[in-house]
Amino acid sequence: MPTLLADAGAGSGDPDLGLLKAVNGLAADAPGWLDSLVAWTAEYGILLGLAAICLTAWLSARRRPDAPIAVAGVLWAPIAVAVSELANIPISAIVDRPRPFVDHPEIDVLVPGKEDTLSFVSDHSAMSMGIAVALFLVNRKLGAAAGALALLQGFCRMYVGVHYPTDVIGGYALATAVVLLLAPIAMAVLVPLCHALSRTALRPLVLAKAPATSGGRRRSAGSAGGRATRQGRRADRDRESDLAA
Repeated sequence: MPTLLADAGAGSGDPDLGLLKAVNGLAADAPGWLDSLVAWTAEYGILLGLAAICLTAWLSARRRPDAPIAVAGVLWAPIAVAVSELANIPISAIVDRPRPFVDHPEIDVLVPGKEDTLSFVSDHSAMSMGIAVALFLVNRKLGAAAGALALLQGFCRMYVGVHYPTDVIGGYALATAVVLLLAPIAMAVLVPLCHALSRTALRPLVLAKAPATSGGRRRSAGSAGGRATRQGRRADRDRESDLAA
């Protein structure tokens, strides 16, 4: 069955295949432990790093003055990833592009078990960039850190030989489009939800506990001082009454 994307190896000067071979060729000269590390990073390591960044973003958002809005923005990140993955199902079926090593046995494959799956678009790249773009809308520093991991993810997917460069770019584009185009609709739902949660027993999920201890002491001290002042005034009035008598 012909695929929507032309065979990347149809021309010897094809830049898609050429860039893939250049990156994947690094694996041939690298030590085995480095190849194993990159393979683990490509499959799991970067996603774990992005999960840690999301957790950090959530903890930070709970302490902001606009906490419900910020938390809603962080919550949009994993939801956007799920929407991107759902959108990729029909796209992959329509494009129907096999993995690069299927048509090019010379590709050094470091992650086995991908033979029966499709190449376009890269799921890992889409997930990584979706988190990065969504977090950038809430926290630029954390979003930039996630973006760096997303770029590294694309490099690693080519290094292990399971994606063409256009698969990676397609994943980036799909995730970015989903995050930016659907963000207004998502926030219109998530912001009121987070405001509502802040008024329930689930408040700690949206708002960090305020350090009310010192304020409470000040209020208690003020109340005690007020009571002492009122009692002193009553004692003065009583003494004045006794003297008048």
